[in-house]
Amino acid sequence: MRVTRHRLRVGVGLLVTGALALSGCDSSSPDAAPPSPSATPTQARTFAAGAAGAGDAYFPTYGNGGYDVGRYVLKVRYDPAKDQLTGTATVEATATADLSTFNLDLAGLTVKTVTVDGTPATHTQEKNELVIKPAAGLITGNGFVAEIAYEGKPKALKNEVLGEGGFLHTSDGAIALGQPESASTWFPVNDHPSDKAAYDFEITVPDGLTAVSNGTPGGKTSKGGWTTWKWSEKSPMASYLSTVVIGKFRITTAQHKGRPVYSAVTTKVAKGAADDSIAQTVKVADYLESVFGPYPFDAYGGVVVSDSRIAYALETQSRPVYSAGFFRQGENTGVVAHELAHQWFGDSVALAKWEDIWLNEGFATYAEWLWAEHTKVSTAKQAFDVRFANVPARVWKTPPGKPGMREIFSESVYQRGGMTLHALRVAVGDKAFFQIVKTWAAEKRNGTATTAEFVALAERISGKQLDALFDAWLYGTKKPAAPKAL
Repeated sequence: MRVTRHRLRVGVGLLVTGALALSGCDSSSPDAAPPSPSATPTQARTFAAGAAGAGDAYFPTYGNGGYDVGRYVLKVRYDPAKDQLTGTATVEATATADLSTFNLDLAGLTVKTVTVDGTPATHTQEKNELVIKPAAGLITGNGFVAEIAYEGKPKALKNEVLGEGGFLHTSDGAIALGQPESASTWFPVNDHPSDKAAYDFEITVPDGLTAVSNGTPGGKTSKGGWTTWKWSEKSPMASYLSTVVIGKFRITTAQHKGRPVYSAVTTKVAKGAADDSIAQTVKVADYLESVFGPYPFDAYGGVVVSDSRIAYALETQSRPVYSAGFFRQGENTGVVAHELAHQWFGDSVALAKWEDIWLNEGFATYAEWLWAEHTKVSTAKQAFDVRFANVPARVWKTPPGKPGMREIFSESVYQRGGMTLHALRVAVGDKAFFQIVKTWAAEKRNGTATTAEFVALAERISGKQLDALFDAWLYGTKKPAAPKAL
């Protein structure tokens, strides 16, 4: 995310092992001995409710426990004139515990029916939680499919610290966008980045409007005044990275390295800098590929929106969304580099917990510095030196490796996060640093990661003890000494 520069079946519950112990045969008698009296039936399983949270210390109610989602199939119909959404979500998951009930996150919408493996299930809605009770308990290790039909007028999620996000009604459609949560405002979801999944989208809107989402475009069909747009993201995706943007756009399409390129710029802004900047997407991605390793997804693109509630850019997977405000002063490929860097760091390599968000934003900030160096605007060292000398005192008081919930989008996470990577580069040298970066992206591709894992990798590749460096730059509350080679 780039913040605004002015301030976002299963089975039933008994397991029986069937065989009775048999005694051996006496060679002097043709008759078998009776069954051993020591044989006893296996105990019945104990089913329990899945946790109503993924266990994140910063956001205890985000996500849920007891299962892992493999894929969402979302069929959504949105009528902007009435601000009315109807949808069916098919959730393909695997139980990771013996479940009597499980939760999905859903905010502001009403569930009509629920089935689990084709059998009606009971459900309740409590605040932003959908609690589902299948007809039979779900056994750990087994797959199950939940289908939820729902409807309502979507409502944005408001947070006094993090601002407004979610499904936002606009003058020509809607924008579903936000961090650290947004998905639960338009479909039932395990809304935490630790549970990544594949997605298939079918978004139906009135004729004349475009519905842009993640992944590869699957074409469109029209019937009775409505058009259905299909999209598919096959690589695992954190839920907050899912998006749909509905409205009127200037669309550009192409192919690059065998992948589709699909970009959209709102017609609310005149053709110019926004279009020119987004047109540089594949050029920027190719440069970052030379630094970070292979581009991790099956599609490229970007979406530019103009809405007073969105003064940021967000790295929505394979197709970042940008506020038009980034392009008011002219072409801006720096923000494109930032959001595209997230495709490696934040999207492909996702957070296991929100505390480690510097792994997203530090890398994306450093990518801006590298892109500026590549385009001969300034060097990464110059970018570091300016910030090291001039960032406000509050940056040094807020540790980016443990910023606290209220500071996860603070200047420290971005700027000091980027400076941490440059300090690492100085300490271990260019060869080891870029090997660390590429190996991190490769080994953690399509997964989740923690700061401790990154530190361990950096030490393994560099052969150096780096605790003191990371302690000072990520966890200290005073300005560190200038970096030096170790």
